[in-house]
Amino acid sequence: MTRIVVPVSGELALNARLELRSTATERFFQLEAGHIASLCNALAQRFNRGGRLIAVAITPTDSSDAHHVAVEFVHPVIVGKRALPALALVPRDGDINARLERLARPEDMVIVFGDGAKLHAVVAHAHSIGCLTVTFSPLDAGHEFLPPDDNPFVAQELTETLYHVLWELVHVFIEHDADPHLATSRDPGASGLLYPFLAGPAGDLNALLADVRQSVLMKAAEISELRTRTVQDAALTLHQAALALRARLDAGGTLFAIGNGGSATDAMDLVADFNFPPDGLPPRPAIDLTADTAIITALSNDVGEETIFSRQIGAYARGQDAVIAFSTSGNSRNVIRALGEARQRGLLSIAFTGYDGGRIHAERLADHVIVAPSQHIPRIQEAHATAYHLLRVLTEEPVPVGLA
Repeated sequence: MTRIVVPVSGELALNARLELRSTATERFFQLEAGHIASLCNALAQRFNRGGRLIAVAITPTDSSDAHHVAVEFVHPVIVGKRALPALALVPRDGDINARLERLARPEDMVIVFGDGAKLHAVVAHAHSIGCLTVTFSPLDAGHEFLPPDDNPFVAQELTETLYHVLWELVHVFIEHDADPHLATSRDPGASGLLYPFLAGPAGDLNALLADVRQSVLMKAAEISELRTRTVQDAALTLHQAALALRARLDAGGTLFAIGNGGSATDAMDLVADFNFPPDGLPPRPAIDLTADTAIITALSNDVGEETIFSRQIGAYARGQDAVIAFSTSGNSRNVIRALGEARQRGLLSIAFTGYDGGRIHAERLADHVIVAPSQHIPRIQEAHATAYHLLRVLTEEPVPVGLA
């Protein structure tokens, strides 16, 4: 059998896109690392006073980020970390300002995704209540982080990395209060394995902030390395998956997306990118099978959580359709069962996994598998974001010579 290789032109296109991201990541986090460390400290103080994090968005794409923030803070994936109160307010909740007025308290924190007059009003209202505010657009927030690239996919990837870093490092300040009036020493506890610099005398907030700043830069370098490795290793897979997916969509097929937790928000984002793409890309039919809580809770309660995606695929799918699955472990039982249902019905299947790919990769349970080779879930999800954004773009690009 002749081995198909990605044409040089295809490799150059992917490498150029990776270089764009690496450059933007380095610039962004070099500029903002100190600001991020200070914000983590401010967030920790509010969490310790009983504050909640409220994530606000209006568009489908931005709403996936709001939900991602909420699930990361409420359900921390690092063993032993405290669950922190976080809520997502999105358009289905009605008027955002009215909801905020009823829910927000002065000690809360409001993080806003997106831009425009409505969100500017949200920030102003949050300020009037006394909330700490964070935005990724110029909305007159107390803390603004502006990604240094106009490409919406790159900007989203930087934003996701930033809120993952906020979630990881806010625990440092929560667990090891840096206020010299409240503590005389810092015991790093379980965090010592990841942050050994935390041990020693407390009281020097500037030193702690400087150490956390360095941790931010280390995490930024880690994601750049993993992003590059993931995409380069999967270059052929991404091109072939895009070619197969376009054939299905051109034939009238629908894309279904599935995942759990943070990976469910990846499914949300992917579906939004197909239904409401940035300028220059055509809209494509896509359905988020994580979205209907009534269906998911009914199946979980009455049949079992392993069926929540396979039953929906059985109900909705036709032979020309496709499914994209996210599982950082590669072992999620409901995802594996859904992939089996998809294969039985003749659907195209594409999977994004982490670690060593798990069962999905080892047993070839999907037609195309992209593995982010890491054991750290936030970094895996960040690499997945880059990979599926590239898949979205490649789906609409001319077929490289040699892959037709």
